[in-house]
Amino acid sequence: MAGGPLSGRICVVAGASRGVGRGIARGLAEAGATVVVTGRSSEAGPRTDGRPETIEETARLVEALGGRGYPYRCDHTVEREVDGLVAWMLRRFGRVDLVVDAVWGGDEGFDGERYPDGSAWGTPFWRRPAARLGTVFESGVYAQLLLARAFAPVMAGARAGLFVTVLFDDGGAYLGDVFYDLAMASMARLTLAMASELAPHGVTALALSPGFVRTERVAGSSLATEAQETPLYAGRAVAALACDADVTRHAGRILHVGDLASLYGFTDADGRRPPRYSIAERAADRED
Repeated sequence: MAGGPLSGRICVVAGASRGVGRGIARGLAEAGATVVVTGRSSEAGPRTDGRPETIEETARLVEALGGRGYPYRCDHTVEREVDGLVAWMLRRFGRVDLVVDAVWGGDEGFDGERYPDGSAWGTPFWRRPAARLGTVFESGVYAQLLLARAFAPVMAGARAGLFVTVLFDDGGAYLGDVFYDLAMASMARLTLAMASELAPHGVTALALSPGFVRTERVAGSSLATEAQETPLYAGRAVAALACDADVTRHAGRILHVGDLASLYGFTDADGRRPPRYSIAERAADRED
């Protein structure tokens, strides 16, 4: 919408070619923001996992929803490319108000049953190839660190800004897969460290935990009926946080999309307001 609450705000959503990242770009667009959408899947080059979605497609969705969309191809595990993104945004816009890290490549090659190394989700840790830990840490924790350290000087210099890391949390409970659990816990801990070190410079860092999201990948699988949220739900959560003049009160915390929906009064695309998602509660419901 022209003149929306985030009109004129310069945002970047890393990992926005599909999934939660695309939903967040859409949520910011609804509020009128300028959104730079990044990722590796581009119409001009290769696409991850052979998926059809691209950053250009996401940018067009941003435009259609009332925002201003700019695609930028970037591999967020390559420091040089992330630094190039920051330099381009400063030349183009002169500042950055919001950075969202929705980068996650930990499921690449997963066919719904097994990963490329032959293991399945939840295979006991002593039966898992240890090399997979490096893969999930590179696409999660390392990518988060590269993004944060590249944009932190810009935001700290302006003494303003919001950094949101997308991860999954279930109140400290084990998430069901050793490598996924380690990656999510490490991303949450890095967010806490970022919040502590950025706060004196006027910058807020926090983590956002969506529930079971009906992403493009999930929608094409047998899990589609279990997914209770669309990617836009997380997008509206980020938009609400970006509009909150007192967002610093959330610094360092893991915020759940369902809880934020109640706090800020937004809904999912279908008008529902799914509550906070819990793996344990869903498992108990299935048993009943």
